[in-house]
Amino acid sequence: MSEVTRPTLSDALTESMLELIRTGGHQPGDRLPSTRELSQRFAVTTPTLREALRRLEATGAIEMRHGSGIYVGAAIGRIVLPNPNMREMHGAQLLELLGARIVIEPPLAALAAERATGEELEALRGVLDDAARHLRGQDAELHDANMTFHRATARLAGNSVLHEVVDSLLTVHGPEQRQILQIFDDRSRDFDEHQAILEAIEAGDAEAAEARMRAHLVDVRTVIEQRLQHPPK
Repeated sequence: MSEVTRPTLSDALTESMLELIRTGGHQPGDRLPSTRELSQRFAVTTPTLREALRRLEATGAIEMRHGSGIYVGAAIGRIVLPNPNMREMHGAQLLELLGARIVIEPPLAALAAERATGEELEALRGVLDDAARHLRGQDAELHDANMTFHRATARLAGNSVLHEVVDSLLTVHGPEQRQILQIFDDRSRDFDEHQAILEAIEAGDAEAAEARMRAHLVDVRTVIEQRLQHPPK
């Protein structure tokens, strides 16, 4: 029988910090006490405190701003967290990434078509308007707009956990998503497919929104698979 792992001082301190945030009613962006104040409050040395703070920062629970202080992080309430230790993906893993998105994102597009309000649709339209301004060589900005479109569509579905799953996939594998854009290498077609998805969502056509999102992602995966099998010489 294996030994039960005992919580370390850092484990206990991490939990105490989270409890401080919860019981204090702190919200993302709120400033927390200084390192010195926290060390005194929890009766620990500064190095021990900093270890706990680094662990919390790695999960996005807090944000340490040099010269400013410690703040509650935007991810404090998340259920699904991206893995900060994930390294670059290649080949088959890129296809698996797209396969996961094909399973998750089309039903979320259908839900978005059923649930989205006029104000939310206007914001989603603004994302594509932004993408349209970056179709000629501004790949970094275009990539950001494309990923915002997929995140926003998932968020409009109304399931916060699935939205976090999509957000985590796109966040952890950001470099791979940019690589997909470069390999796909047809920015206008990519934009037109996003446009078709948006039109179905705006029309409240859940069936079309789901089908178009699936077709879009399958289209991208097919092109990536062909390029990986037959790279340009």
